[in-house]
Amino acid sequence: MSSSLRRGALAASVIAFSFASLAACGAGNDAQTLGIRPDNAATTVGDIKVQNAVVITQPDPEAEGPAAISATLFNNGDAAQTLDSIAVDGAGTAEIKPVEGDKLTIPAGGSVVIGGDGNAVATLSDGAALTDGNAQKVTFAFSETGDVSLRAYVVPAESFFASWGPTEVPSAPESGPSESGEPSEGASESASATPTDEASASASATESGAAEH
Repeated sequence: MSSSLRRGALAASVIAFSFASLAACGAGNDAQTLGIRPDNAATTVGDIKVQNAVVITQPDPEAEGPAAISATLFNNGDAAQTLDSIAVDGAGTAEIKPVEGDKLTIPAGGSVVIGGDGNAVATLSDGAALTDGNAQKVTFAFSETGDVSLRAYVVPAESFFASWGPTEVPSAPESGPSESGEPSEGASESASATPTDEASASASATESGAAEH
């Protein structure tokens, strides 16, 4: 085999290996892309996974009142478990109200959402002890798994991204289409003046040519 053919075969082998490696990154239960995690509070202990945990305070930071805990609980085990308590550092233990029954039960292979319409509710009586923006330690106690702790963001009930927005709002340009879709007065005058000026220049050129003849 010539040297050029050997080089070609080697290049083809390298390309094929590269494509195989890239395909492996996105396939299977251990795919590298599955390692990308969302930017929210989540943790797994044994069969229990807690995801999207957040502590929600009053809309007005100066207002005194209860706070709420929102989270999604997953049970990957073969037996149901109950959520016995939720404790937030510095704010005490939450009162848990399931949709049905006395205990909040996470079924085997199922999940339960805390917070939101039609879901279970977890309320802290002393919301004033929390500071918006903190990452507060929250501990969920389960009947079989035991304590599952993580740090959850403390956010107000309203849009907590308001302080991240621009401090000044730019004004609309003076020229351009109006709200009704019609050109503005300045733009209309400019557009109408252009054809008239061209017509006047053409007429002047014609008269000048006729005078020369």
